[in-house]
Amino acid sequence: MRIGELAGATGTSARALRHYERAGLLSSERAPNGYRVYAAGAVLRVRNIRLLLDAGLTLEDVRTFLPCLDGDMATAPPSEAGLRVARERLAVLDARIAAQTEVRDRLAAALRATTDGHGPETG
Repeated sequence: MRIGELAGATGTSARALRHYERAGLLSSERAPNGYRVYAAGAVLRVRNIRLLLDAGLTLEDVRTFLPCLDGDMATAPPSEAGLRVARERLAVLDARIAAQTEVRDRLAAALRATTDGHGPETG
């Protein structure tokens, strides 16, 4: 199938598919006219890539799952390597959330200090 067909079958943009290919997560052959041609199994592979990305993993994280991308990842038991990557990504996200919460709290405190007793804000 050509890139537009794969994009349509997976709800993914052609640009994202080319990005996955550059990242080494997806492969294609070239037709004589230069068009990318994907095997039928690419649909499952792209859906699994999207499943992992939607779960909060990065493309680099997804590389850990290369041996599994052509199987039923939604129902398969997780591997130790997969669990390790997921735990590491969760720790990164938790740290980012904590940092953003701290910034939000400082901003809220500054706004309260600025507006307390000064009536409604202007401008």
